[in-house]
Amino acid sequence: MKGSAKMKLWGGRFSKSTDTMVDDFNSSINFDQRLYKQDIMGSIAHANMLGKQDIIPVEDAKTIVSSLKDILKDIEAGQVAFDVEAEDIHMNIEKILINRIGDIGKKLHTGRSRNDQVALDMKMYVKEEILKIDEYIKALQEALLYLAENNTSTIMPGYTHLQRAQPITFAHHMLAYFEMLIRDRDRLKDTYGRTNSLPLGAGALATTTYPLDRSMVAKELDFNSVTLNSLDSVSDRDFCLELLSNLSILMMHLSRFSEEIILWCSHEFAFIELDDAYSTGSSIMPQKKNPDIAELVRGKTGRVYGDLISLLATMKSLPLAYNKDMQEDKEVTFDAIDTIKMCLPIFTQMIKTAKVNDINMYKAASCGFTNATDAADYLVKKGVAFRDAHTIIGKLVLYCINNNLSLETLSLEEYKEISNVFDEDIYVAISLEECVNKRNVIGGPAKETVLNAINIYKDYLLK
Repeated sequence: MKGSAKMKLWGGRFSKSTDTMVDDFNSSINFDQRLYKQDIMGSIAHANMLGKQDIIPVEDAKTIVSSLKDILKDIEAGQVAFDVEAEDIHMNIEKILINRIGDIGKKLHTGRSRNDQVALDMKMYVKEEILKIDEYIKALQEALLYLAENNTSTIMPGYTHLQRAQPITFAHHMLAYFEMLIRDRDRLKDTYGRTNSLPLGAGALATTTYPLDRSMVAKELDFNSVTLNSLDSVSDRDFCLELLSNLSILMMHLSRFSEEIILWCSHEFAFIELDDAYSTGSSIMPQKKNPDIAELVRGKTGRVYGDLISLLATMKSLPLAYNKDMQEDKEVTFDAIDTIKMCLPIFTQMIKTAKVNDINMYKAASCGFTNATDAADYLVKKGVAFRDAHTIIGKLVLYCINNNLSLETLSLEEYKEISNVFDEDIYVAISLEECVNKRNVIGGPAKETVLNAINIYKDYLLK
């Protein structure tokens, strides 16, 4: 037999070598080489099991394991060059192994397929990355908690429809994002649990005739169970889809936060000022200080969405079991993870170093009738039905608008012209501090309530 078909570890059935373009098109080593550690650790566990089960001689298993450990060290030392003709990380590692220890290395692939091997590698990789991402999210939560602790009395306007609505505190606003991140971490934890089932042993699609001890491999690789259906084991990429979905939601939260930061940095708001180290300038306008980090995070959100949609589209019509289309799972998963791991640390530092302009926040809360609801509640507590109180305050607001006044600057006589129920204590009731701190229902912005929430969140971060 002539040609390079003999060089392929799967080339026995072929009489003709693959075209060079096919090698390039079919190869995934340019991107899946990052799975080298997972692939080698999976192979070590598999070899140990083969030896223990007497599927291959114990001494051969030991030789394979020893050589795999050496290969891992050499890769991490930058002493290994991968070969595109070997297609993927699995075949590259196996080819290197065979080159080093000869025919003994050919025994490693006994009882497994690249189909269950790649499913294993991806699950191991996803598990590891979930734990890393969780630490990044936790660091952002710590930064938010720091800001909240230092701004429990910093009053700002809360918004609906991007219109000033009711006064809250900057601490309360920061803790809203803390809550979102709790859910993000919970989702990742759930995905980790569903990823934590060993697929190795499923073979190409129908397991094997060898007496594999899958539980032994699962224990060595820190999986808490083994998969129970071989067809699903090799064709499942739900764990990648779940991860990409989780990361898309996380990026959506960061994007919403970024949008507010961008607004708050503008001269129209001037609620915060980003540190110079996390801002950029203009090539033409010398006065500019741009929130480019927040804008890039907002922009990269669409990129992660695209990774999710891409994999969903790839998987939507694939028959069981494995199909080469599934090779497309890696680049999008890697890209989404890389994007998240790029965004979270810099976003955290940007937030942590931002300067809060409490004076401008207070001024903004003082305008826009953010205390109108409290004025209505004042009347209700005096015995006025809420709908009537709503109408009365609405008339007062209109009067203020027409006369360039605010509820605070109205005289008591002007109040009484609308309703005799008003008395001197109306001015206390509509003060911003009173408006905020009277909202001491669990989940509210009152300083006491926020401090209690902060203590709960501190305990959460210790878990």
